[in-house]
Amino acid sequence: MASSKPRPLDGIVVVSLEHAIAAPLCTRHLADLGARVIKVERPGSGDFARGYDSRVKGLASHFVWTNRSKESLTLDLKQPGAAAVLMDLLARADVLVQNLAPGASARMGLGYEALRGRHPKLVVCDISGYGEDGPYRDKKAYDLLIQSEAGFLSITGTPETPSKAGISVADIAAGMYAYSSILSALLLRGRTGEGSHIDVSMLEALGEWMNYPLYYTFEGAPPPPRTGASHAAIYPYGPFAASDGGTVVLGLQNEREWKLFCEVVLQQPALASDARFDSNGKRNQQREALGAIVLDVFAGLTTQELVTRLDQAQIANARMNDMAGVWAHPQLAARNRWATVATPAGEVSALLPPGRVSSFDYRMDPVPAVGEHTQAILRELGRSDAQIARLRESGAI
Repeated sequence: MASSKPRPLDGIVVVSLEHAIAAPLCTRHLADLGARVIKVERPGSGDFARGYDSRVKGLASHFVWTNRSKESLTLDLKQPGAAAVLMDLLARADVLVQNLAPGASARMGLGYEALRGRHPKLVVCDISGYGEDGPYRDKKAYDLLIQSEAGFLSITGTPETPSKAGISVADIAAGMYAYSSILSALLLRGRTGEGSHIDVSMLEALGEWMNYPLYYTFEGAPPPPRTGASHAAIYPYGPFAASDGGTVVLGLQNEREWKLFCEVVLQQPALASDARFDSNGKRNQQREALGAIVLDVFAGLTTQELVTRLDQAQIANARMNDMAGVWAHPQLAARNRWATVATPAGEVSALLPPGRVSSFDYRMDPVPAVGEHTQAILRELGRSDAQIARLRESGAI
């Protein structure tokens, strides 16, 4: 998408040996800010995330989400001709991102130490499950496995059933810390003229998000209980059913709100001073008894009636939306948060990146087909049509 306003990363070239979620999400955010992202894929099949599902006009939902505004270059890096192309690309690049299998990039001569002498300004970002050293370095790592290792499963779910997050939180955490680390390294390079090595671990990224439960269990204290969608220490705080089948999530934070909740929402003002419930600690201990009272009132209210009462009482609340509800969310529509992105299967709606910025427009260019830009990039690197044909015949591209 052409823009008359300069973007923060205009002119920055990113080469990415990426698959799945963490690295593609990182580099898509760099592309949003104007960076040229050249995605290196396997000849033929490409990034295996292309095959995760076919929910977006035959394309994979994860892939459409994380790969707009990129160029796709196919290379079989086991072949010398393809490896030479990659080295030519790195000579022009500002950033190299990779989340290949542990040790794979180093075996191909793409480790930071190997590259630093030839490309001292290059920022190299390695994303892995456990980091480049330590006893877990060579273990395979998928999102669910990291959710388990980082303790996330132990605090998520119901008392009976530990549950993973419904999205890839470990991948997303790693991708976002890689993104912010690369931005920091580019800022530092602007002052020092030197590149950096960034080693991002999925375990450490999700571990950062786990600091509340870590401190909650400080010096061997009991861990927070698994309470589903309810709060572990505050009540009422969580999902409640309305009469029409809808679910409203609400939260009380203090005694003033408890009083208003009783008066306006439950319309039982005397309950506010009931000795069973006159502090959060007591309400938390008496969840079953108080929950029965709340649900009895809510059983006579539709979702909208309940939301109206909660809003009147200035009690924080939200509808429990499904995906259709998010697609149609009036707040997203009112703030013009939807754009259109081209894909090999046609145009699709896409959420703009979080954060409205007055000084530039986010880049929202197409999702590439496998190898769509291979020939153009090779010509840019000085390969002749005959050389490109030989690379194609050999399966190097």
